[in-house]
Amino acid sequence: MTGLVTGLTLQLAIGPVFLFIANLTLQKSFLDGVVGVFAVTAVDYLYITLAILGVGKLLEKKHVRKSFGIISSVILIAFGVLFIYGASTISAPTSTLSETPTLFSSFLSVFVLTITNPMTILFFTGLFSAKAVEYHYTKHQLLIFGLSVGLATFLFMGTAVILFSLLKESVPVPVIQTLNTLVGSLLIVYGLIRIKTSINKNA
Repeated sequence: MTGLVTGLTLQLAIGPVFLFIANLTLQKSFLDGVVGVFAVTAVDYLYITLAILGVGKLLEKKHVRKSFGIISSVILIAFGVLFIYGASTISAPTSTLSETPTLFSSFLSVFVLTITNPMTILFFTGLFSAKAVEYHYTKHQLLIFGLSVGLATFLFMGTAVILFSLLKESVPVPVIQTLNTLVGSLLIVYGLIRIKTSINKNA
């Protein structure tokens, strides 16, 4: 229960991935949003597992963190550019946009976007270390806590996708274009900030 509450609280800090999945649901289909939720949940569980195993300590090494930080930031910027470009090409009503043929690409795009954030595993490592000290958790208890945190991601994102899909038909194309541009701009700015941070902190 503690893990679920903690996870749901963390989800309130809405970021680029949430907006990315919202955009998938509005621009493409409910199923695209669902596979996006599965993708981000899968990455969270992967990072949670690695954090519990202590692999997150590897990213505390300066050269590893710097390399990963720069590469992942470039990927974020590329995603941002593609999103802004995509905004200018949307002209059809949301109900006629392609759906199932792009499910794999929707899953892959969210998976790559989520997994290229090295701060996630560092965050989980710090969180689980703090909980282990605070509540004297064993590794088994940490595993249950981690499963609950990951479940919170699935529940929160899944609920959001359902709500966005219900509103989809009433959302005009200009709003979708604006959302595309907003998400793209956020990814570019976020990527540039992370590149600067990676270079400055690990110089």
